[in-house]
Amino acid sequence: MAPNSSSRACSLPSSSASYSSPSNILVFLVAFRLVNAFAVRTFFQPDEFFQSLEPAWQIAFGKGQGAWITWEWHHQLRSSLHPLLFAAIYKIADLFASALNLPVGTRAELLIAGPKIVQAVVSAIGDFYTWKLASRIYGEDTTGAWTTLLATVLNPWQWFCSTRTLSNCLETTVTIVALDLWPWQWSAGPVPDSNRQKNAGRERDEAEAQGLLWSLRQCLSLAAFACILRPTNVLIWVTLAGVAWFRSSWNQRKILVREVLICGLTVLGISTIADRLFYGIWTFPPLRFLYFNLAQSLAVFYGRNDWHYYLSQGYPLLLTTYVPFAIIGLYQTLRNRSFSAFDRVQTAMRVQLAAVCIVMPLALSLISHKEVRFIYPLLPSLHILAALPLHRYFGEAFYYSSSAYMPKRLTFLFLVLVNLVIALYTTLRHASGPLNVLGYLRHQHEVHSSPSGGFSPASLSSGSSETGISAGFLMPCHSTPWRSHLVYPTINAWALSCEPPINLSEAEKAVYRDEADQFYDDPSGFLRQNMAGGLRHLPRRPAYASGPRFIPGPSTSAPAQHDWPDYLVFFAQLEPTLNNLLRGSSYAECWRTFNTDWHDDWRRKGDIVVWCLDSSEQDAWRTATKRTLDQREHHFERIVEAIKKETGGNQKSGRKSLVPSLFWSSSASSFASWKRSMQSFFSFKPSSSWPWAPRSRADVLWAKFRRPAPTLTDRVLALPSQLSWPSWPTWAGGKKKRGLTDRDLWS
Repeated sequence: MAPNSSSRACSLPSSSASYSSPSNILVFLVAFRLVNAFAVRTFFQPDEFFQSLEPAWQIAFGKGQGAWITWEWHHQLRSSLHPLLFAAIYKIADLFASALNLPVGTRAELLIAGPKIVQAVVSAIGDFYTWKLASRIYGEDTTGAWTTLLATVLNPWQWFCSTRTLSNCLETTVTIVALDLWPWQWSAGPVPDSNRQKNAGRERDEAEAQGLLWSLRQCLSLAAFACILRPTNVLIWVTLAGVAWFRSSWNQRKILVREVLICGLTVLGISTIADRLFYGIWTFPPLRFLYFNLAQSLAVFYGRNDWHYYLSQGYPLLLTTYVPFAIIGLYQTLRNRSFSAFDRVQTAMRVQLAAVCIVMPLALSLISHKEVRFIYPLLPSLHILAALPLHRYFGEAFYYSSSAYMPKRLTFLFLVLVNLVIALYTTLRHASGPLNVLGYLRHQHEVHSSPSGGFSPASLSSGSSETGISAGFLMPCHSTPWRSHLVYPTINAWALSCEPPINLSEAEKAVYRDEADQFYDDPSGFLRQNMAGGLRHLPRRPAYASGPRFIPGPSTSAPAQHDWPDYLVFFAQLEPTLNNLLRGSSYAECWRTFNTDWHDDWRRKGDIVVWCLDSSEQDAWRTATKRTLDQREHHFERIVEAIKKETGGNQKSGRKSLVPSLFWSSSASSFASWKRSMQSFFSFKPSSSWPWAPRSRADVLWAKFRRPAPTLTDRVLALPSQLSWPSWPTWAGGKKKRGLTDRDLWS
């Protein structure tokens, strides 16, 4: 391909060729995405588990192993091709663990890690083909191609989402691979006269024609698979096929129609057979998907969005700091649509990618329910279009050492830092509780199960006898993963459901409340009516203490009544309500984990708290928490002691400072207040110093005589405020601070 400075990025030096081989880039991307996959420790969408891993678990291990199959699978809305991929991985991982005779905990971790590894490879392939398509547009070893790869690697959304087991992630990879195989020559129009004679012999070359036909068949097969995964993917291929139809020759049109029918019917036949084996009946999921979501408007049950959602929120979430460069790339591509003799095909590729990035969001905006992951397959194309403006703006700042480019260098580093902060925060901290709590429940099951409880899911028959724990999730529906992370079938778990209003009238849909809504509308009434025994008959000890038993997995629909579990899991927002309702019961906190700093759903705010019935676990949790607080107190005391020595040295040397005195005085006071609250929290005796506890005059007098002698900690905490540092003069409006006495610290 001949270079063209007006539309293509400059080539890199030849010394970089050894590093840019496709095999090296693919190996790097696979390693990078493997790190990415295992770094993701947060919860994003329930579909990550309930539309892929849960049905895959049932396919691999059978219906009696506790997988939660949601309503979509009962009504045949989803293709089984996606879960079949992970079902194969589950079987391979289980056979591998059995062959090596791995311990129970290691086997469970392997079953959890298997889908992550596969999805990491899938994501790396998507990144690789994004670079390949950019190389076709901008040329190999050019800054445009490398900038596209850099943008893909540094994109926070890619780090956050690409290695998750969502169908949208597989759809994105399949789409970009198919785009690289698409016959762009057909949609670029006729070859100019100046090149017609030069290319006449090549066009008649039979080998090239066969290669193009084979590439087209691969492309159409992958496109059909993407449309089976997500029917909305058809918008991409209708747009490209429409352009190719109008710009190609009649012979090319006949080939296109023939191959569409052959490849489409082949993939559809394979999908139909797989669905027949999975569902047990003949069905066509794409048609049922459209019927339930459009004809019955069930998608609206999961939320409505503004018409401009994809413009105002979708693209900014996908692109983050790349938004201005993508907008410029779209504008410049659609404005400069001239097809020159040098880059006729490349220009056609950019224009059609830009058209797809506009047509698909516009079409999906007509549907009330919108999610950013619905347009996720457009992200590789947006990276390619944003690469050239990105390079044009920042490229010179790194090619030249002039200090005039320092603002651009700092801007670039700032954008990279922003991307890194967003990526790490969303994958390590925000909504990290759901995965942590299931790890805790697995560990408790391993502790409390019988020796035979260390089983392989594949080897457990429905009639076997095992000892397991039970858990109940008083959370909005699908707030955590399920059997794919609980792993053990004898963990008897239930959760609030949210089945949509299927086959109800419009009037009935308007007043419909699912089980989770009913609970949050009236927690007290729900627990009285839907829990076995209500609020009067609560268990006193965990069920696993009664001996071996087998508990089947949860039913596919919510039962009429739930049993009180050994472990009760909920968000901290619900803690005051349950403290009031379960006062006097044997339930008490035995574990909690951080979940998020903020949340748009008020029901999911705060930590994730676990209450249990086992008094020994409750005592162990109190002891561990108190030990942690004591360690923090000891660490703080060491800091104060170090400051004391430092300030003492400063006094000897004649140096004085006001800021340390004020800072450490306030810090000591704050720490003393925090210590008082922690001591009252871990004390098991009624405290007469509580503000709501009445105190007689005799109690007050007795407290004065019974005041404990100050400890070493008290003296250290009071020391900074007693040092003779200069204070603000009275003429400046300040008041001289008095030292903190023992009474100020502990009363």
